[in-house]
Amino acid sequence: MIQISLPATGDEEWQALAGPLGSGWLTQGPNVAAFERAFAERHGVPHAIATTSCTTGLHLILAAMGIGPGDEVILPAFTWVATANVVLYCGAKVVFADVDPRTFNIAPDAVAAAVTERTRAVIAVHLFGLCADMEAIRAAAPGIPIIEDAACAAGASYHGVPAGGLGVAAAFSFHPRKSITTGEGGMVTTSDAGLAEHMQMLRNHGASISEEQRHAGPRPYLLPDFNLLGFNYRMTDLQGAIGLVQLSKLDRFIGERNAAAQRYKEALADLAWVRTPSVPANCTHAWQAFTCYIDPSMAPMPRNRIMERLQDMGVSTRPGTHAVHMLGYYRQRYGLNPDDFPGARKCDAHSMAIPLHNRMTGEDYETVIRALLSLG
Repeated sequence: MIQISLPATGDEEWQALAGPLGSGWLTQGPNVAAFERAFAERHGVPHAIATTSCTTGLHLILAAMGIGPGDEVILPAFTWVATANVVLYCGAKVVFADVDPRTFNIAPDAVAAAVTERTRAVIAVHLFGLCADMEAIRAAAPGIPIIEDAACAAGASYHGVPAGGLGVAAAFSFHPRKSITTGEGGMVTTSDAGLAEHMQMLRNHGASISEEQRHAGPRPYLLPDFNLLGFNYRMTDLQGAIGLVQLSKLDRFIGERNAAAQRYKEALADLAWVRTPSVPANCTHAWQAFTCYIDPSMAPMPRNRIMERLQDMGVSTRPGTHAVHMLGYYRQRYGLNPDDFPGARKCDAHSMAIPLHNRMTGEDYETVIRALLSLG
């Protein structure tokens, strides 16, 4: 079975664990700090803050911005459910906007229609590694802060600017399905020093000083003050050590994925019922996933049957993600119908990710291509 995704780890990651295991400093410490500095430098931002996941990173951003009851946050209806959940964690209201099925990203005209006097932020998801159209979103919601859900977008860029520096703040994921991984884990980036300081405190229970300051300083009696209600969203130093190694491979990984994506696009170009991803000239795609759109008017069979047939041929596939407005909790909470966001509904029904990762061989790619072509 050719898996939809596999993390690319090896001996270097094993060796990296020796440092924190030997020192005994396993929770957030020097490796996390080094990972944060390296990630910030690679993504062209002054501040990077490691977290337990992209979800907690997004929650940290919203909490530090003071978003709460009575506020509204606009986000795409086609995304992973966590993008919406974090808004509710803060007591704010989720306002869905439809997506463009050509890019799977939030549609700027839908953002403009969703803005109200209570709108406090827009979460722009860079789905599957392609940056959302940030200029158009800014024009659609002038003066409203844009948060990047960059879960899939480590190493991506828009108009030459790396993801993570395109909005007021961004959150990245290091889940094993992403191009680089720490198992679980995330990273928040921002250019706002005040926001960064606030998030650093919130990440560590609201403590006024860091663990490094407490344990490595000259005053063993020192305990932090707590003037904020915070969380425990700290990354472990074991994860930080792995993250440093993985980050050093990021550009190579993206290069390999880009070559594989071009191979798919060329090989599947004559398959009329498969629309492969397109990349605007001003963007660098991070290729977290190669997600196609199956045209139901031309496909030889329904999308789900295609996925079953490919599974039988040893090729794993997955739907791109889900239309959050169609999930039971959100459907019931807001009284939503599938046709309220037709673009998201279509993407939910007709998107299909095919295998693309850094452990695939040339023969693996040929197997996937042959399987798709055999379906007609």
